[in-house]
Amino acid sequence: MTEPASAARIVVLVSGSGSNLQALLDATADPAYGARVVAVGADRDGIAGLDRAAAAGVPAFVVPLKAYDSREEWDRALTDQVAEHRPDLVISAGFLKLVGPHFLAAFGDRYLNTHNTLLPAFPGIHGPRDALHYGVKITGATLFFVDAGMDTGPIVAQVAVPVRDDDDVESLTERIKVAERGQLVEHVGRLVREGWTIIGRKVTIP
Repeated sequence: MTEPASAARIVVLVSGSGSNLQALLDATADPAYGARVVAVGADRDGIAGLDRAAAAGVPAFVVPLKAYDSREEWDRALTDQVAEHRPDLVISAGFLKLVGPHFLAAFGDRYLNTHNTLLPAFPGIHGPRDALHYGVKITGATLFFVDAGMDTGPIVAQVAVPVRDDDDVESLTERIKVAERGQLVEHVGRLVREGWTIIGRKVTIP
């Protein structure tokens, strides 16, 4: 079966293994999901996320920061590459670069990211470690629309993950990843099928 003509177009950005990308590729294989991954973008070559795109027959592009004289030039180039694929949603699936004002002007109300804590607690790249060291009893994953801050955009959904007494950073991170993937697939599907509104910090899915 092929996707309906109305299937939403998704561009996924990756920097590493692409486990969230794979979850989306698997979900979009079902026409009833309502979306298809039309391209995968990366900031570096030689990563497993690009291999996953190739295996799925999805076009891919690489926009390395080091290839540009300034971050602004890189931001413009990334924006142009993504725009070529006319996405309805852009999803950061472990994309480790902060996009700039040109990208946000083009896609800011439809650029999703996931974070491996319950924001606004423990933003940044060491969320599970910071949560564990702080001694919280519950952490989790947050899906949000990206703004110009560090993990500060309007929140779409959150899922809780209890912290076990015997957890270390690795075990906690792995359990969060499982919850994160499920949340990402569920709510991307809802967004593309049902639509959404953003008013201030409130995201509503009808």
